[in-house]
Amino acid sequence: MKTTLKTDITVNDICEGFVYNELEGKGLFGLSGKLTIQPEYQRNYIYAEEGKEAAVITSILKGYPLGLIYFHKPSKDKFEVLDGQQRITSIGRFVTDKFAIVDENGLQQNFSGMAKDKKAKIWETKLLIYECEGEESEIKDWFKTINIAGIPLRNQELLNAVYSGPFVTLAREEFSNRQNANIQKWGAYIAGSVNRQDFLERALEWVSRGNVEGYMTSRRKEKNITELKKYFNSVIDWVSGVFTDVESEMRGLEWGRLYEEYHKKSYNPAKVSAEVHKLYGDPYIKNRRGIFEYILGGSVDTKLLEVRVFDDATKKSVYATQTAKAEKKGESNCPLCAIGRDVNKTKMWKLTEMDADHVTAWSKGGATSAKNCQMLCKTHNRAKGNR
Repeated sequence: MKTTLKTDITVNDICEGFVYNELEGKGLFGLSGKLTIQPEYQRNYIYAEEGKEAAVITSILKGYPLGLIYFHKPSKDKFEVLDGQQRITSIGRFVTDKFAIVDENGLQQNFSGMAKDKKAKIWETKLLIYECEGEESEIKDWFKTINIAGIPLRNQELLNAVYSGPFVTLAREEFSNRQNANIQKWGAYIAGSVNRQDFLERALEWVSRGNVEGYMTSRRKEKNITELKKYFNSVIDWVSGVFTDVESEMRGLEWGRLYEEYHKKSYNPAKVSAEVHKLYGDPYIKNRRGIFEYILGGSVDTKLLEVRVFDDATKKSVYATQTAKAEKKGESNCPLCAIGRDVNKTKMWKLTEMDADHVTAWSKGGATSAKNCQMLCKTHNRAKGNR
């Protein structure tokens, strides 16, 4: 790969013909139309939401270096930003009055209202830019390597760069667009940021059953995302159909996996809603996020709920009472051993050899209280389960 260092390009040069797409939230062009600021392999503009764009302008005014910027030169007089699009977009947005900074007097100041000397300092600031020429594979590999002096790229952002093409472009337009009217609905079930590709990552993860790279590789040149959209919407529609109440704990669950496991089963939304409310009101449940998979699985696997266990004081009290009664009867202090016919029928177990158990299982309405507690030997407790 050939690189050439340019030291004579100013902010004024870069911002000549600057175009920013407010709808998509990205810088498009600069350098009199010769520079593509956010090529398809670049991540979204995120400095605004990260609160970093004002710092770029402050650095220029204070004479701090902005760091190296890398351009890819795909053809004569045409450039793409390899690294630095966040900084360039921040500068372009500022000089076109898209945001203001706080000046030395603590006042909000936009570019058009600045003193002439400050404007001149910004316009005349020279940038350190490497122009890179090479094959696509070299450029993409270099793009991954130069993730420096900024917010680290996330895995999906890197994959978008590596597998850039028509498919990624269309997928980003659908799942990485803050203006998409469906974002609010999707956000009830998906954790993360649209701009940081979290929604796109979930969509790809679901449709590919976890093999995101393989899926992106095979569809890189495709000019439609019909399958991706259809599968994603099938998952979302299924979740919102089964669970009519939206709870905060639903956000970020493994809905793709749950869809694969349970979408062929039928559920009564009204009964599901009633059970969700009942479980939300149960003081013994420690993990509310497990409620949804618990219900989907037939309300059997109580481990998902992390039901509150008996405390040590209760265990010791029940053990003492249970053991005293057993000694008087000459039988084992494990009730199940006592009714058996083996050598443990009269065995006295130590507290450390026993586990606390719900007499009436929690899943069948049994409370986690001393009245519903019995001590069993570890073998019988493990065998008893939820019966």
